[in-house]
Amino acid sequence: EAFVQSDSGRQSQEGTGLGLPISRKFVQMMGGDITVESEVGGGSVFSFRIQAEAAGGAKIEPAQPERRVIALEADQPRYRILIADDRKTNRLLLLNVLKLPGFELREAAHGKEALDIWQEWKPHMIFMDMRMPVMDGYTATREIRNSKPVPSEAEGFEIRNVPIIAVTASVFEEERDDVLAAGCDDVVPKPFTDSQIFDMMTKHLGVRFVYETPPRTEVKDIPVQEHGARTVAALAALPADVTTELEQALLDIDLERAAATIEHIRAQDARLADTLQRYIDNFEYERIVTLIQDAASQEGRC
Repeated sequence: EAFVQSDSGRQSQEGTGLGLPISRKFVQMMGGDITVESEVGGGSVFSFRIQAEAAGGAKIEPAQPERRVIALEADQPRYRILIADDRKTNRLLLLNVLKLPGFELREAAHGKEALDIWQEWKPHMIFMDMRMPVMDGYTATREIRNSKPVPSEAEGFEIRNVPIIAVTASVFEEERDDVLAAGCDDVVPKPFTDSQIFDMMTKHLGVRFVYETPPRTEVKDIPVQEHGARTVAALAALPADVTTELEQALLDIDLERAAATIEHIRAQDARLADTLQRYIDNFEYERIVTLIQDAASQEGRC
């Protein structure tokens, strides 16, 4: 059943207590159920069993690739973008998306810090997490919207009218309504894609991007198992210290270090780097670690 959080749980501002019952409902819809084994002081293991058929590559509809932004069009302002989130990892994700030339980026760890930077720096757009300590995103947004109409002389806009995009993990429509009522212009769900962020900037700022033109290639039906085998073979061809560095970065959830390692890999194997980056973008960290371990076993390195 859905549970009620303790005071410490509410203060951490993590989760709603609905994840497990929602997961159980999904499993039950597929004809199974979830069981639990728990040991005081040792932890809990949740397990489920369902019936499924293995799908071949021919049964999988290929996803349409997103158009990759590679630059900003010429003759645009040098946009200042503020990222407010109490979690460093979340800020790094957005910083990596927005690291294009033409953007000036600053970050805040809570709403009060975001307000201070907004008043002094006058950003063109704010990506605002709604659940933060010290001052949450709702309060910070209301403070901005209720401020005096101070014009930004250089750009000619009132800083209280800065577009504020809420970044939230909530799936509840009523919370979305609360976010918009607080003064946010739009909502981006967590986890987000690069294109969702860029679309918000085009919609609310009119930013114009240059997109990569994908090469026209013949689509071949590559089974999932073969695709994984190719990635393992490519990883096995890399120096052991490189794959070890990437594995440790992911185990430490150090995405900045992982991104740097992938860029190092790109100089040796661009296709493999693109595959690894796609896994990172989809939060498939465990998948990469498993592939690295398979590659190490193939080479007899472990």
